[in-house]
Amino acid sequence: MAEQQKSRGLCAGFEETDPELARIVSAFMDEVQHEEAVQLPARTRGLCVAATLLGCQGIDAFRAELPGILDAGVTPVELREVVYQAVDYVGIGRALPFVNALDEVLTERGVELPFEAQGTVVAGDRLQKGNQAQVDIFGEGMRGAWETCPSERAVVSRWLAANCFGDYYTRGGLTLAEREMVTFCYLAAQGGCEPQVTAHAGGNLRMGNDKAFLYAVVHQCLPYIGYPRSLNALGCVDKAAESQA
Repeated sequence: MAEQQKSRGLCAGFEETDPELARIVSAFMDEVQHEEAVQLPARTRGLCVAATLLGCQGIDAFRAELPGILDAGVTPVELREVVYQAVDYVGIGRALPFVNALDEVLTERGVELPFEAQGTVVAGDRLQKGNQAQVDIFGEGMRGAWETCPSERAVVSRWLAANCFGDYYTRGGLTLAEREMVTFCYLAAQGGCEPQVTAHAGGNLRMGNDKAFLYAVVHQCLPYIGYPRSLNALGCVDKAAESQA
């Protein structure tokens, strides 16, 4: 019943003016959520939906889905981490509306802000700890990558280690495997990021998020991003799995 209420909530903005569309969308979302072959735990699905809506810039759907995601067991701190980490993958220009939307919904629900800090790095160790996260996810080939890559890529490679992985992946609130999962969702939802989707599908596989799990993630997010991006994401999962076979 909670899942069905959540589906109707997404359509609440247009169910009176566009009842046919609301019925189709609501029915299909319920179908997807209850498809036995691609089930996810409610909390895991909530994390994926939040990340997917950040990736595709679905701000209205994000706001509508937040109550259901919270009711499904995703904590406010976990949601905040999904929004924060998106800054690396969509940029602050596109993430800022989601920061504001989350704060507004949490305030409406009586959640006191700000939360306790989740950062674990300081200026002197963010590069080292971020690089270790890269190594943990992608393997030893990432060790000191900014020192071995072409010189014109050294700066952005160093920023990837220190900022993307050091400032965000080392934070509390989510496990490393969960962070890779939500990153996969950001990228798949954006479209045009297939090399990165493939790379992070590989990172997910290395972290224990296997092919069947990633397929379920894509299927559960399909109503939010459509068939083309979903089929592309499945192809990226296949490619990553083949490379690790």
